Amino acid sequence: MRHRLSVLPLVLSCLLLSVPAGAGERYANPHADEPIGTVRDVYSGTLFPDVQVNTFRNIDRLFPTRVVEAGTTPYPLPPADHALENFRFESRGRTYDLYDFLSLNRISGILVLKNGEVAFEKYLLGNGPDTRWMSMSVVKSITATLVGAAIADGHIDSLEDPLTRYLPVFKGSAYDGVTIRQLLLMASGVAWNEAYTNPDSDRRAMLEAQLAQQPEGTLKLMARLPRAAEPGTRWNYSTGETQVVGALVAAATGKPVAQYLSETIWQPFGMETDASWWLESADGLEIGGSGLSATLRDYARFGLFMLGGGKAGGKQVLPNGWVEEATRDHDIPGKPEPYGFMWWPLDRGAYAAIGIFGQFIYVNPTQQVVVAMWSAQPKPEGKDAVDEYLFFNALSDALE
Repeated sequence: MRHRLSVLPLVLSCLLLSVPAGAGERYANPHADEPIGTVRDVYSGTLFPDVQVNTFRNIDRLFPTRVVEAGTTPYPLPPADHALENFRFESRGRTYDLYDFLSLNRISGILVLKNGEVAFEKYLLGNGPDTRWMSMSVVKSITATLVGAAIADGHIDSLEDPLTRYLPVFKGSAYDGVTIRQLLLMASGVAWNEAYTNPDSDRRAMLEAQLAQQPEGTLKLMARLPRAAEPGTRWNYSTGETQVVGALVAAATGKPVAQYLSETIWQPFGMETDASWWLESADGLEIGGSGLSATLRDYARFGLFMLGGGKAGGKQVLPNGWVEEATRDHDIPGKPEPYGFMWWPLDRGAYAAIGIFGQFIYVNPTQQVVVAMWSAQPKPEGKDAVDEYLFFNALSDALE
């Protein structure tokens, strides 16, 4: 391993300042003049539909951001010989078709790839190919994938390494004794309440720390959390856990997370458009669990990167077998949990990166299908009218 940084402030003050927030931005936002809401209203689910959509495609205006620079040669997405046609499927005791799903689930963009070719691409609610849309927890999967890249690059020795080897700031906290593997599985045993709409939850406390824009504010919050279980013995979904993963990537590589994503995947694979990523403070650490904003086609390209086993620009970016390990169920302990390294395993051997309000990168290796999908559902959770997983299964079958 090439980097052994003893304190996190060194990472933040000396390394992250080398790439100023917003530097190198080449993207011209076609929606930049639209009125938007507040981030508290986003998480509370209290935005009117028009303002909500405006906000979701302008999240780079809510916080300082850092650019994820794209390359100069986009990965090609040619049209398929056979386009996706309308199909019908059952969900929750009712029958729906493609048009029903797009309308009822407030889909704002969907791109379907079959064998790497575009079988269906539709933009709705005023979006277009040049729109960048928020990822929400989809970016958790991307942040976790960078740990695999850091292992392949020699920055991290092993998933069994203790987290404090790279982030000594967590010595003496509930994260002391947690391994990198346990962190990626959200099985640290550290207490966390993820309730988005509850202003007293840990998730909202993290949002408030982000709003305060104080360097290391989110990590200080994480270091204060109590332990609820022994490491590796309990699974608990935690956006804060991904913030720690982002800090791990920055400390191990000695680079801002956005820069490392750009250098390892975004540019080599051929993403077409610069993305932006929320920061916890100006020139500070990226928010590992939310805040990436990218085009629909580039989200789909990330799905293709995973489908291809983690290769980009002719190089094996992820360790051999990483994708399979990262996207399968794991025992925690002795009990199968439907969770990988911040990816969600699904049936049929498929898996997905999933964000609140209905954001998805769906990958089905068996049927060679990738779906990137945006939505603007009215609340963070529980307002999908039609089951997305049944939709993805039926869509994959319709392409056969």
